[in-house]
Amino acid sequence: MLQGKKILLCITGGIAVYKMCALTSKLTQKGAIVKVIMSEAATEFVAPLTFKALSKNEVYTDTFDEKDVKVIAHIDLADWADLILLGPATANTIGKLANGIADNMVTTTLLAATSDVWIAPAMNVHMYDHPAVQKNIQTLYDYGYRFINPSEGYLACGYVGKGRLEEPEIIIEHMEEHFSSKKQFLHNKTVLVTAGPTREKIDPVRFISNSSTGKMGYSIAKQAMNLGADVILITGPTAISPPKGVKVIAVESADEMYDAVMEYSSSADIIIKTAAVSDYKPVKTYDHKVKKQPGSEIIEFTRTKDILAELGARKHKQVLIGFAAETQNMEEYAKEKLERKNADMIVANNVNRKDSGFGTDTNLVTFYMKNGEKKELPLLTKDEVALELLEQAFLLKEDDNG
Repeated sequence: MLQGKKILLCITGGIAVYKMCALTSKLTQKGAIVKVIMSEAATEFVAPLTFKALSKNEVYTDTFDEKDVKVIAHIDLADWADLILLGPATANTIGKLANGIADNMVTTTLLAATSDVWIAPAMNVHMYDHPAVQKNIQTLYDYGYRFINPSEGYLACGYVGKGRLEEPEIIIEHMEEHFSSKKQFLHNKTVLVTAGPTREKIDPVRFISNSSTGKMGYSIAKQAMNLGADVILITGPTAISPPKGVKVIAVESADEMYDAVMEYSSSADIIIKTAAVSDYKPVKTYDHKVKKQPGSEIIEFTRTKDILAELGARKHKQVLIGFAAETQNMEEYAKEKLERKNADMIVANNVNRKDSGFGTDTNLVTFYMKNGEKKELPLLTKDEVALELLEQAFLLKEDDNG
């Protein structure tokens, strides 16, 4: 659930800053985009370079050090984040925030934030229990801030009690739960996804196929499940393990893909056809390996069934999305396919690019909608493309219902 999420960490001065290093690393490993702001006191415990290396992003420490002259940094960061975490939140910073004081990069950004802000306190147990600190915490709670309460244990000051910054693994669990419950917009929807290549046999050891790896389709199936959908994944042969929790139907040939899709399509609310289905199959197949002969060999092919066109002809209150992997004239072919197949959207990409298409972890796509709208996405990971696609599919479904 953290893939592609924009997390802003506001770090203030306490010994628990070292835990924020671990949190930054773990968030990045889970696919979150992490940016870090540090107070001057925080830099006394850990150098900004550490967070720069862990997050792969610039670290901000000075309100007046504008790294991009086109934007005001603390406003831009406040607007950018999906979620902001203040931690370790010291008594000093909690007091400033509760009273609207903005005298450093952390506090100016927090006061400008409109996204959810979480506060993870860490301090000496007696400081935490002080009436002034508890009053400030209550004020911030009344303002709508969420708190990740400190845990109990041995503190750096030597005391044992409540005041330890919560462990990074627990904080991440809270974040995953937050995004899971917040974006379950496909709950009670059935999403059918086709993925991977098909194989058309010539004989028991030879077949024709294509370069599809199934990565895009599997990303869509995974993200649809995370968004609450019941997912049916009809997949050709791939080397990828299917996402846990989805219904998987494994097929090999275009005919098998056609039969499976027709069996399950009537129960789907959204159908997303990413599979690279063979357009042709051999007219004749052999039960035994064909031995090579001198000279050339001619194999006659015939057309396979057009699954997307058949779905377009049959659809009823369903959202139908197809893919167009092109090497030239992408927009022309995508629009023509959109109309001819009676689809609601075509996702087109140029597979000649090294960073987009078969086998890559990223994709550069454009959405072409039946209402004439066009949406160009920047280069994104396939998981990020999947989220964008599913959000668009949901909007198209809502329009149909309306």
